[in-house]
Amino acid sequence: MQARGLLMIEHRLIERMLAIIQARLALAEKTDKIDPLFIDKAVDFIRTYADRTHHGKEEDILFRDLKNKDMSEPHRGAMDELIREHIFGRTTTRALVEANTRYRRGDFSALADIARCLATLVDFYPRHIKKEDTVFFPAARLYLSEAEDQAMLNEFLAFDRKMIHEKYTSLVDELRE
Repeated sequence: MQARGLLMIEHRLIERMLAIIQARLALAEKTDKIDPLFIDKAVDFIRTYADRTHHGKEEDILFRDLKNKDMSEPHRGAMDELIREHIFGRTTTRALVEANTRYRRGDFSALADIARCLATLVDFYPRHIKKEDTVFFPAARLYLSEAEDQAMLNEFLAFDRKMIHEKYTSLVDELRE
């Protein structure tokens, strides 16, 4: 498997979660309510899986290695654009958390903000994923030898093993306080 293959497999799980979010958003629009616990779970998925795990591999490994390559200006620009999009996803997720907190405290007008954030994420991520899968990942492959690609795949796998331990060490530390 190539390193980008692992990233593309992760994209498929993100797309499955987005379909669930979209269905819950449609239900919320019909019923004028949403389960704040579902929002917590969606945020956890986005923050832990989509951002820290998936985007972490992209930013901390793939982009790091590509920054040292003599990339064409369009390819370097595409990488910079993807980084800005990752930041946009984080900002939108933060706004979703804030709106969910307000909703939980009884501010039912926050439902509109929750819906807006969810709709933004459901619209944003598929376009972002398509750009990576069909444009950036194939272009990035041009700059990596087979040995570099396999080393990157191994680093991705080590990164994943480390992530699960970081997440649950942090949880235990948080609960102990």
